[in-house]
Amino acid sequence: MILLAFDTAQGALSAAIMDGEGVLVSSFEPRTRGHAEALMPLLETMLAEAALGFADLDALAVTVGPGTFTGLRVGLAAARGLALARSLPLVGVTTLEAVAEPAGAEADETCVALFDARRDEVYMQAFSSSLAPLTPPLLVALDEAPAHLPEGKAVLVGTGAELLGARLEAEGRPFRLSPAKPQPEAQAVGRIALARIAAQGLGAFRVAPEPLYIRAPDAKLPGGRDPEAA
Repeated sequence: MILLAFDTAQGALSAAIMDGEGVLVSSFEPRTRGHAEALMPLLETMLAEAALGFADLDALAVTVGPGTFTGLRVGLAAARGLALARSLPLVGVTTLEAVAEPAGAEADETCVALFDARRDEVYMQAFSSSLAPLTPPLLVALDEAPAHLPEGKAVLVGTGAELLGARLEAEGRPFRLSPAKPQPEAQAVGRIALARIAAQGLGAFRVAPEPLYIRAPDAKLPGGRDPEAA
């Protein structure tokens, strides 16, 4: 099983090629723009490094959001194009799941994945230590975020972790900040995807995943039209 996973949805460009037993090659680069120009050359370079081609892939995985409108569309468009061209199954993984997976939550801790959504808001989702979702993905005001958390100890991860941590500290609630990267890593995306394939089979992922939009895109086309309606 050779799987290619990548993420362009938040503030990084990350990709990994995995064989079910480990990572063959991976790349992580903080990046807030230019994903469209950099993604395909990166994938081609990584495949060459692994002595593989696109024809050797058995499955794909990509992040589906929440994230920036442009970055999210870049990754999904590339993944859908490759899946269609090679008749490959495509697994969608949320960016919140991707940062929660390596966070290292203990058995008695809730893992809270958060991204700074600006405007004093955060994208957030709470998970058990085994990555079972405890809340749906949410977009909430930062001051209201503590009210959406289960009681007990929490480990915070993501670009919004320190923002929420300041609120929890003020309330005297127990928490710690995870040492994991605050941006999604393709290796985590790949591990989640491989686990889902093992549980559900390749056939469960023949329909391309939809993007997870929690906030409407800020960009508008001429005339004020929403680009999603174009």
